[in-house]
Amino acid sequence: MIRLDIFSDPVCPWCYLGKTNLDRALETHPDHPFVIEWHPFQLSPQTPPEGYDRAEYLLRIFGTQKQTVAAHLRLQELAREAGAEFNFEAIKTTPNTFDAHRLIHWAGLEGQQSQVVSALFRAYWREGRDIGNRAVLAELAGECGMDPRAVARLLVSDADVDVIRTRERHAREKGISAVPTFIVADQYALSGAQPPQLWGQVIAELAGADRA
Repeated sequence: MIRLDIFSDPVCPWCYLGKTNLDRALETHPDHPFVIEWHPFQLSPQTPPEGYDRAEYLLRIFGTQKQTVAAHLRLQELAREAGAEFNFEAIKTTPNTFDAHRLIHWAGLEGQQSQVVSALFRAYWREGRDIGNRAVLAELAGECGMDPRAVARLLVSDADVDVIRTRERHAREKGISAVPTFIVADQYALSGAQPPQLWGQVIAELAGADRA
């Protein structure tokens, strides 16, 4: 088995597309060698706990409504190609994702990390749910088979706050500055929402190297 470490943030549209493309490749290659682990990386750690109004945030990022619409249209086009879906009109808040990363960490301890990551992407990008809200996070945990009451208790505590901060700091110290970033076998880095075809090539090359 080969480690595939993924540095990602649930509010990153490219991370959502990247996971969708990877999932398609893994479905096509069910004998893939990857053992996947998701790692925290906040695109906007300065976002307040209550988040930002989404419309105001996008205006600050893109400058004009016209540029925001153009960016959304491009993402919608890529989503159709990937088999994903963006529901931009449903999204009212740009959240702080620190607690979401804590949930992903705990899901990893229970062997449900990829399922929770998928739920976070779906909740935010397709359903417009506020994944910075702790009640929403506990609900999502329950939907993925975790104990929502236990998760709710952990979220109101300082559980693993230092762990997430340390892991993210280490990621930046390694030179990771954008997401998604995929590290294969702790040696090879791929950045961005790579297409399923590329992942298929990677899997085939790894299989060939293993046979050699």
